[in-house]
Amino acid sequence: MSDKAWKALERRVARFFGTERNALSGGNSKLTRSDSLHPKLFIECKQRKRFAAVRLWNDTKRLADRERKTPVVCLSEKGRPGFWILVHSDDL
Repeated sequence: MSDKAWKALERRVARFFGTERNALSGGNSKLTRSDSLHPKLFIECKQRKRFAAVRLWNDTKRLADRERKTPVVCLSEKGRPGFWILVHSDDL
């Protein structure tokens, strides 16, 4: 039986961050609700057919490629301090 796509994603992300997938993430784990067992990062993995932020990243990548630069998208909510940084894992 093949692995579910979302479980494979959680494993791939955990490996990327040098940890393991939390098989009982969510409310069932007694250790953490994170999708991984990383000691410092709370990692939440979501897999969807499409994300609006990824479409924005794709547009940015096309422009960045023309200039041979790494695409980085920064998202901010008006009135909220700080911002989120979206970079593809292959670019790190």
